[in-house]
Formats: sequence, C-alpha cells, structure tokens
Amino acid sequence: MNRYYLPSDQWEAGVLRLTGDEAKHCARVMRAREGDGAEIFDGAGRSAVCEIEAVSRDQVTCRILEESNSPAPAMPVTLCQSIPKGGNMELIIQKGVELGVNAIQPLITARTVARPESLGKKRDKWQRIALEACKQCGQNHLPELAEPRPFSSWINDLEPFETALIAALDPASLHFKEYLNRQPLSGSIGLLIGPEGDFTPEEYQQAYRSGFQPISFGSIVMRVETASIYGLSVIQHERSFT
Repeated sequence: MNRYYLPSDQWEAGVLRLTGDEAKHCARVMRAREGDGAEIFDGAGRSAVCEIEAVSRDQVTCRILEESNSPAPAMPVTLCQSIPKGGNMELIIQKGVELGVNAIQPLITARTVARPESLGKKRDKWQRIALEACKQCGQNHLPELAEPRPFSSWINDLEPFETALIAALDPASLHFKEYLNRQPLSGSIGLLIGPEGDFTPEEYQQAYRSGFQPISFGSIVMRVETASIYGLSVIQHERSFT
C-alpha cells in the first residue's frame, strides 16, 4: 500500500485531504483512483489506512478506515554527524531513517570539506530524503533534521545525552561490544561520528569534556558512511532487545 505524508495539523476527523506535492505524487505518479487504498502518516507516530474517495489535479480525498499510533521510542537516538564530502550525507540520512534514528544533527568540523554557504539548500534536500525514506520503510516518526552547526558552538550548547558515544580512533577507546557489556544503553542516545580525516585532538577533548565516551568499531578503519550505518545498526539491535 502506498504511503503519503500529511502533517498532524492538517488531519481531520474521518477524512484526510492530500494537497501539494503529496497529492501530485499520489494522483500523477502513482496514478491513484477512487477506491484504491492508501496509508497516510503524520510523522509523529500516527497513521491511517484509508480508501481514496476522490482524485483531482491538486487534491486527493481519503476516508479513514483504521487509525493507529506508534509510541515514541523509550531510547531516542540522535545521530551527530560530521558532514562528509559528496553525496554520502544523503546515504547516511536514508539508512539512518531505516535504522530508526530519531534526530540528525549535521556538524561542520575543522576537517569538514562541505562549504557552509551551500548547506541551506542541502538541508532542504536532506529533509526530503528523510521523508521519502519514512514512506518507503514504514517509519511513522519523521526524524528531526537540525540545522547544520559548527562543532564547537554545538557542543558548548549541548544538553547532555544519557548515553553519549563517539566513534574514536583513540587507543583508549573501548570496543563497542565491551562497552555494551559494561554499560547497557539507556535513556536518550547520542552517536557522534567524525569526518574524513577524523576529529582534531581539540575536538576529541571537547567531546570527552561533554561526556562522550570513546568507542571503537574494531581494527578496520571504516569510511564515514560505513561507520554511521554500523553504529546505528548496533544501537538498533540493542534497543530491540532492551
């Protein structure tokens, strides 16, 4: 069943109306017709199985057949991601949504290659990618995609996570498995991933002072996107059995 997004402030009792891009996608791309089924979600956990009652050029009217709510996760995960070069951020966002991330904070570090002046337009694209990933994978909670921020100002303003982890090449890092054996995940979780070329020593020290625990993903040095997906995969596995 095709899925469509409708913000919660546009929901009405019994009937939902898709407009704008969602209506165009439904009517023109998916070629929906009266009597077809559709699932609509609001990005905050609510979803509805619907029957399409009317299709026009700019609006699709749907009658709610069944409504449900997905509870917010007990251990929300924020991916604190140094922006990698090229299109790798798009891959990280797409796979992050599929792996249940609840928020993404793009970061501009000392070794970030991306130009800050181009990030405004990129953020809009990243948000669209997150939405499309929610539609595809059945995720009813649309992750918050924060405005890109310089690392130093972000970490100085940061409200502490209950579980704060940084993927680190520091020899003092604990392997992720060993860390989890000692300290199971709990509460809000922050996973901090560095850029190509890694964090600077100064950035590592700022992260440590802010409560981030250095963890290792093993002896193989991963690419940025691989490290992000690997870390989120382990966290999702642990959350599923907690």
